[in-house]
Amino acid sequence: MKKLNIIIHSKLSVLMLMVLAGLYSCEIQEDFEYQKSNSTGVLDVSAWEYIQTNEALSLFEEAIQLAGIQDYYTDGTTRTFIAPTNSAFEEYLEANAYASLADVPVPILRNALLYHIVNDRVIFTDPELMDSNRPLPYETENGQFMYLSHNSNFIGLINEGTSTQWEISTSNLEPTNGVLHIVKSIVYFSAPSGDLSTPDPSIVKDTLFVMYDTYINGGNQSGTNFGSVDKILMKNASGDGGLYQRRPFLMFDLAEFETEGVITDLELRMSISFTHGKGVPLYVYATDTSWTEMGLTWDNAPFPDSDPISTITSVKLATGEYFAFNITDYYQSLDNLGKISLMLDAEEESNETDEFGSKEHASLNMPMLIATISSGTNLLEIETNTGFSVEQGGTFAWSNDVLEVTGAPAEDVIYTVEEVPANGWLVKGASILNAGDKFTQNDIEVMNLLYINDGNGSEDKVVLSARDRAGSSLEAFDVSITIQ
Repeated sequence: MKKLNIIIHSKLSVLMLMVLAGLYSCEIQEDFEYQKSNSTGVLDVSAWEYIQTNEALSLFEEAIQLAGIQDYYTDGTTRTFIAPTNSAFEEYLEANAYASLADVPVPILRNALLYHIVNDRVIFTDPELMDSNRPLPYETENGQFMYLSHNSNFIGLINEGTSTQWEISTSNLEPTNGVLHIVKSIVYFSAPSGDLSTPDPSIVKDTLFVMYDTYINGGNQSGTNFGSVDKILMKNASGDGGLYQRRPFLMFDLAEFETEGVITDLELRMSISFTHGKGVPLYVYATDTSWTEMGLTWDNAPFPDSDPISTITSVKLATGEYFAFNITDYYQSLDNLGKISLMLDAEEESNETDEFGSKEHASLNMPMLIATISSGTNLLEIETNTGFSVEQGGTFAWSNDVLEVTGAPAEDVIYTVEEVPANGWLVKGASILNAGDKFTQNDIEVMNLLYINDGNGSEDKVVLSARDRAGSSLEAFDVSITIQ
């Protein structure tokens, strides 16, 4: 996902200017907090020399060396350097399950660092930035754009107005080869979601309430039926578990959807009575429909024999809020739209307890399916698909010049990754995309989608399909990649 050090305003008196100039001078303190000092922020060393002499930037120094990009910090070209602190890298490693910086693939690490180098001199004492808090775009060394601005308190911001923004903790340091700003996070570009306040008139919602709901219980209650109780319990207990193994079962009749049109999204909602919210995976499975609400027990339950059709991560929510599972892909795979049976489960031996309202509950909503339904009158077309070239180990930012599907607004054209590249990674924002993941034409339009080569091969490809929110779709197609 930048406190100005000198604040200048044309309407201030000369006296006020003198006071503010002393109050908001640049900060170069070791803890990188916004404590004012009387320093001008001018350094007598290069950006690389400054990074090497600061212990709080030691992981940044290590990352630069591992990525082999020291020249950007020493070659004399004027640039703006965004310097993440040690804590920023520690958070990055933990979030991405890397034990150390050496475990991060070099092309991935290099791309992340190159985004932190702006091809311009950007200092917040520049009148263009001081007189306006409008985010201004600057090209970075990885081919994307970084937006720099400040808020009403004159704290500098990175990527204001996008999906994720960050504050600069120390700004306006001036090494001999540019400007350096310090941040407490690894920053990246993430496309804004757009203005969704005006709904598409061709899209409506429809709700389908559960037909049967119950849960099954192991141990000495394996033969007991719970079809008449007002709560649906779920727990995957550690060890034998026995009595504390509980699995919800639900049945819906899709034929009861009344609104005509094409279902483009389908969501299962479970109203919460209680949840541990441990941050563990929760799953939805498709099962056999041969059971009845008042006859189902652990002993006769049709347990699933295939992978889950939807997964979310549990969070701590209040009573009356709900977990939402997207089962669109499962719905679209069905040949007959009749009754469906679903079973819920938590991660194995997670010991998370979750309780949901059943259709017998006096105040909580019963389980329901929320469908997004469209007229399906749009027609998608591939306007552009040129493929692209990239250097070995290099990065390429996608744009509409490479791939553009028309026939719907850019934010409504949804691509699905059918096949990931064999010799690299497809990255959206800070996430590496896997088969089944999605992005939009808007991500491409604002250059939020990257291909990063792993240093191998002479060619590659990404296989995509596309659809829009109105029900139109395109079959899978290739985007070719030449590796030079």
